[in-house]
Amino acid sequence: MTMSAEIKVRRQSSRKRSRDRRISHLTPARKRTSASGRQCPDNTGQIDDPEDLFGDYDSIVSDSSFLAKLDRVGQNMRQHDIDHTTSSRCPVILLAGNPDFTSLKSSTDNCPKQSCDDSMTESFLEGFTDDAFLDMPSSQLAFLQDPQTADRNCCTDEDKTSMPMRHPEKSVSTEERNERHIAPKARKSVSDHLKRAMMANAATPSSVSRTAVQKEAVVTEEISVAMQAMESVSMATTDLGPFFGLPTKVKELICNLKGIKDLYEWQKTCLNLDSVQQRRNLIYSLPTSGGKTLVAEILILKELLCRKKDALFILPYVSLVQEKVRGLASFGLELDFMVEEYAGSKGRFPPVKGRGKRSLYIATIEKAHGLVNSLIETNRLDNVGLVVVDELHMLGDGSRGAIIEMTLAKVLYISKSTQIIGMSATLGNLQDIQKFLKAESYTNDFRPVELKEYVKLKDSIYEVDPKEEECFRFSRVLNFKYSSAMQKIDQDHIVALVTEVIPSQSCLVFCPTKKNCENVAGMICKYLKEDFIQHKQAEKAVLLGELRSSGNGCLCPVLKKTVPYGLAYHHSGLTSEERKLVEEAYSAGVLCLLTCTSTLAAGINLPARRVILRSPYVAADFLKRSQYKQMVGRAGRAGIDTHGESILILQDKDKVLKLVSAPMEICKSNLMHSDGKGVLSLILSVIGLNITNSLEQIRDFMSGTLLSVQEKQVCLERSLWEVTQECVELLKEKGELLSNSPELVLISFLLPYKEIVHSNPFKSLDLTYCDLLYRDLSKGLESLMLNSFLHLIYLVTPYDMVSQCKPDWMVYFRQFTLLSAAEQKMCAAVGVSESFVARKAAGQNVKKNVDQVVVSRLYLALVLQSLLKETDLWSVADRFQLSRGLIQTLLSSSSVFCSCVLHFTEELEEFWPFKALLTELTRRLTYCVQAELIPLMEVAGVMERRAKQLYNAGYKTLAHLANADPNVLAKTVENLFKKQANQIVASAKMLLNEKADALQEEMDDLLMMPLDLLSL
Repeated sequence: MTMSAEIKVRRQSSRKRSRDRRISHLTPARKRTSASGRQCPDNTGQIDDPEDLFGDYDSIVSDSSFLAKLDRVGQNMRQHDIDHTTSSRCPVILLAGNPDFTSLKSSTDNCPKQSCDDSMTESFLEGFTDDAFLDMPSSQLAFLQDPQTADRNCCTDEDKTSMPMRHPEKSVSTEERNERHIAPKARKSVSDHLKRAMMANAATPSSVSRTAVQKEAVVTEEISVAMQAMESVSMATTDLGPFFGLPTKVKELICNLKGIKDLYEWQKTCLNLDSVQQRRNLIYSLPTSGGKTLVAEILILKELLCRKKDALFILPYVSLVQEKVRGLASFGLELDFMVEEYAGSKGRFPPVKGRGKRSLYIATIEKAHGLVNSLIETNRLDNVGLVVVDELHMLGDGSRGAIIEMTLAKVLYISKSTQIIGMSATLGNLQDIQKFLKAESYTNDFRPVELKEYVKLKDSIYEVDPKEEECFRFSRVLNFKYSSAMQKIDQDHIVALVTEVIPSQSCLVFCPTKKNCENVAGMICKYLKEDFIQHKQAEKAVLLGELRSSGNGCLCPVLKKTVPYGLAYHHSGLTSEERKLVEEAYSAGVLCLLTCTSTLAAGINLPARRVILRSPYVAADFLKRSQYKQMVGRAGRAGIDTHGESILILQDKDKVLKLVSAPMEICKSNLMHSDGKGVLSLILSVIGLNITNSLEQIRDFMSGTLLSVQEKQVCLERSLWEVTQECVELLKEKGELLSNSPELVLISFLLPYKEIVHSNPFKSLDLTYCDLLYRDLSKGLESLMLNSFLHLIYLVTPYDMVSQCKPDWMVYFRQFTLLSAAEQKMCAAVGVSESFVARKAAGQNVKKNVDQVVVSRLYLALVLQSLLKETDLWSVADRFQLSRGLIQTLLSSSSVFCSCVLHFTEELEEFWPFKALLTELTRRLTYCVQAELIPLMEVAGVMERRAKQLYNAGYKTLAHLANADPNVLAKTVENLFKKQANQIVASAKMLLNEKADALQEEMDDLLMMPLDLLSL
């Protein structure tokens, strides 16, 4: 079939057609044929408009148009295919009522379809040789010749036809198709192909006007800018769900694990602040018990889950860190992130890489400083996206405040992308802290339970009211009948005040000293009725049994007397296990009253209906307003009480006016504490960590500290720059910096100083201890005794504990004589001979000069050695005539210091023998139990007594605990509640994952291809 009719193209109208009803290759065939076709480009030059040749011109008219003829040719070819296919060996079935070729279906799926050459197609297209394309527009030729365009527009299997190919060598023969089982596909009409080519002509760039090209370039640029803006907004938003950008699952976990169904209005407002949404630094301040911590936890979860960054949560005390680790371990397991504890001797420097998982580091102030230093050293600080500091007002708390300031200053200087969130209940100079942290602030006076503050003077109660002229308003007179004998003993009417609330409600009595806590608890019991014994008698009997079990059969005589009445004391004189049992019993309502020191107010959350301040003093120091606010803030239990009460017992009303009505104390920088040792330590640290290496860089760093903000208040005699220069010169004079170098270079042996985090935070500011440690370790290498732990124990006995212990010379001599000959020789080597101890025990004067620090330190080492041998704290305390609280403090301080010495020796090659020895000693000092219990005690919150219970119940390893059923665990172990069982299992799983990641990281390091591997 040939086509000889002349094709005439003419413009029907000079007016451009509307684009409202644009027809494309996606338009159905019937609509395409019914609508007016598009104009075909012609080489006669009739069309000279530079606009789109396809979209803006009317169709070719007449019934015998070119497109109509092509449609008829296409129908004939399709009929030919049908006839040919019907006669093939694979029959096809034509579905009735549907004349379209696409409705042809194979009668069997497994039968291969065949295709054949179409002679009619060939005869029709004989005239369309390569020469026929010479007259086509250049844009269409470019479309047909562009291989990328051809690939983009290539047909799928169902779109392939028998149209001749421009590259015949790539065609597939009929036999090859049969071998490959390629079925014949529906043929598209020639008109469809032509229309498609015309579409490509319209879409392909052509020689259009310069104006059109410029317009297109502008649009492309705008689209590119818009896409980048959308991507940046998407990255900044990181919205994963409806709960403040977090998934609904987080809200459910908070409800299930914390029992919180909804947030307070201030919490919602705070979480929606612009500073929070845009990740600017923020300080928020609210009264105690207002719910500050929950806001911080939600922000931490957003950082971990949405931004996929690590987070650091800094808390002031070890007990708070352990409590938070237990509480957040379940969140970590459910939401797939790690929770790592950095308190005491726990924590790796640098931390394990997460292998895809993000990590939440929960750390004490000192450990957080060491952690940040290790991250700086390994160039990983940018991985930490958020740092949260609880009790931010501790910036003004002596040497610990200096450590917080140093930590935050380093983060601010090095990592500009890390957000800092600070929270506190008592900040007097918020503006200074804001300037230091470059932060915005949010304050609110919200309390979930109303607080009513009172003072007691003689037998009258006055309510604190700042609106009154004297700040006090008379409330009532105490109505309690005192005998004359009772009046002499209880002059402050404490019994009358506590019996108004206990035993049905709870009460805290803050006392100025530890001894006073025990005395007040005993005094109250003396005047309580026997009815108090009957209240929860069974539960109190269980508590006494657990206390006795924790002491290996020994029980504190004061607790033995007070617990049956529902009373106990709480201070550092208790062992850690005793404190934990007392806290749990109070929270459960078994105990209704605690006499405690001020440390409880800043520790774990133990609220009460009534808080009584026995005296406005802490030891011999008058209460600060911030301390007072923390104590009275414990009054009022959310969800239980309608209001809380605080009563301050006074002897002189005038002196206490500033306590109840004065503004908060100013939070001042402590880098100048102790003659500027903080500045000296900071400069040494930033040089050692390669943060700065010139005087100008140090000046720049110091300008970003709180000390710089408060320079006029703190640096009274000289400027901060002068102080900085003096410190650098002093370090050069002492030989700690190279004086002849153009850059500030640290002497090699002081490099590991940045890792030292002593148990007493003041020591982290005192360079003399670093020197002492280096000399002691060097001397120890000369004659290290390895047939006993004594020499190693002596080397890791904290220097700061020496001042807290005065040796009993008779006990000293008795224990010295029990030492082996090798151990006595070691004692003589460090400077304490048997003759010296014997003379001191006999009360004789010793003319020979002996270092008293060495003598006292060796005495403490003997205490620790006895403790490691027996693991019975009570018997050791009795033998050395020391309080069990002091021994507990000595043990925990030694484990921390041992861990720090281990880091010190790892940095210096000359001390390599200590590495393996101190690793095991650190482990033993940390737990001080039988070796089989150590894996169980590594779990947060598991003490020795609980570890023994778990071990005896068959849970002998960490894997046993991690795979335990909490329900079975709670039923198997005596006095273990379901919530406690869940926390133990969650903590065990988290610890197991952490250990596995550490091993995996070690394996990855072993298998890593060396970067400097030689190759041909």
